[in-house]
Amino acid sequence: MNAEQSLHFKIASEEPEFEQIFRLNYKTFVEEIPQHPPNPEKRLVDRFHHENAYLIALDGGQLIGMMAVRDKRPFSLDEKLGNIDRYLPAGRRICEVRLLAVLPSHRNGMVFQGLLKLLLDYGLNQHYNLAVISGTVRQQKLYKHLGFVPFGPLVGSKEAQFQPMYLTLEEFVEVATPLLNVTSTADRALNPISFLPGPVSLRPEIRAALDQLPVSHRCDKFKEDFAFAQTLLCQLVRTQRVEILLGSGTLANDVTAAQLSLLSARGMILSNGEFGERLLDHARRFGLSFDAIELDWGGVFDRDQVRQALDRHGAVQWLWASACETSTGILNDVEMLKELCAARGIKLCLDCISLIGTVPVNLQGVYLASCVSGKGLGAFPGLSMVFYHHDVAPQPARLPRYLDLGYHAQQQGIPFTHSSNLLSALQAALKRYDSPQPFAEIAELSGWLRPRLRELGFRILAPDAHASPAVITLVPPGTNRSQRIGDQLQAAGFLLSYQSEYLRRRNWIQICLMGDCSRQSLVALLSELRKVGLGS
Repeated sequence: MNAEQSLHFKIASEEPEFEQIFRLNYKTFVEEIPQHPPNPEKRLVDRFHHENAYLIALDGGQLIGMMAVRDKRPFSLDEKLGNIDRYLPAGRRICEVRLLAVLPSHRNGMVFQGLLKLLLDYGLNQHYNLAVISGTVRQQKLYKHLGFVPFGPLVGSKEAQFQPMYLTLEEFVEVATPLLNVTSTADRALNPISFLPGPVSLRPEIRAALDQLPVSHRCDKFKEDFAFAQTLLCQLVRTQRVEILLGSGTLANDVTAAQLSLLSARGMILSNGEFGERLLDHARRFGLSFDAIELDWGGVFDRDQVRQALDRHGAVQWLWASACETSTGILNDVEMLKELCAARGIKLCLDCISLIGTVPVNLQGVYLASCVSGKGLGAFPGLSMVFYHHDVAPQPARLPRYLDLGYHAQQQGIPFTHSSNLLSALQAALKRYDSPQPFAEIAELSGWLRPRLRELGFRILAPDAHASPAVITLVPPGTNRSQRIGDQLQAAGFLLSYQSEYLRRRNWIQICLMGDCSRQSLVALLSELRKVGLGS
């Protein structure tokens, strides 16, 4: 076994480890750096000990390196400089890193690198995005190489001077990727990072939920779980009812078209992209009577345009539109459509397949809406949903069994074989939505990413005022081809959406922030994009 293989990095959790921490603390900050007075026990317990998380390096059972992380204010630097927020970038979740110590016999780089990797993993897990330190003046060159930014005056004594410094997560990841070999290309080739609109990157708890023995869709446990998932879905979008179907979003939209066919009334369909055109196709296949407002892809419907069209076609009794046009990243104005339809007694139907799970949604006042498990909700593909509020009755004389929403409702949503595994994974995904945090995370990542993509020369198709935070459709700069960019990124372990025929035809490429996305993965993606070469 070589030296690197014998090293072990972890969060300290056992009493023998803490005792060794006190001893190393003394050796470093009393004997080597005269920051504290000596004592006969030769052990130094940090005054924030019970608030610290200790990241440690072990060689066998021996402690050879450590650092402490703490996020409770005031920090030690607050006490020395006053409130340090005035020196730092605003809006950050901050931690303070202290007590970096490595035995002289192990100061060969491997221990320090391992501690930095552990710090990166721990910080991401705790959602920190900025760290502050008191960096010894002896190691200023190293800290600056790692991306640390000095702030404020020196602190400490004449014998032990320290420079306050901060490091942002994005800068740390940018430096850590080549320096620490974090998420290497080889790793990503085996476990690529998905920025697709589906399938999406999955959180560990969602993957674990799928890995269970399947149970019968007729057993009581499945029925209880199914009803609970229905409740969570209805609470998420504020509807009274939902049917969960075993199939894709196309199935959910076919079920919607089937219900519209029962109205025997003329309607209107709005189209400003690929998925609006697919709604037109659904309607034609069901022989629906309708008019259409069709805009160029990337166009935005405004209130006057839709109002005037509805006024021109006074017989309209239903309107169908895509709430999020996945092909372009355009968010169509759902509240505007709800208001116009409510004022005229028109039944509003929405394709919400790329909307639900990415932004808060209120489907009150919406007649029918479709959704899927494997996009914004961040679960496995394979389930789709139709939301509604009204009573529906089976239509055995008019609709196929599988497309009959009323038949599903009559059978408590389980008329046919269902998947307990997909349902379990969906439940695990839905539990994240007990707070607005998932929406805030997507908005924050999207707001951070968009200007950086523009700096690389990309044009973002959807104007910011009408853009989905989770779907970013890009026009490459100059003569660059989306196929080349996408192929190179895929070879490096990043999956972007560019292979659909409608994207290839327009030379577009998409980054979608659905599922398990992180700032770290986006920094790595941007780094790879710079390597692709995007000269005009």
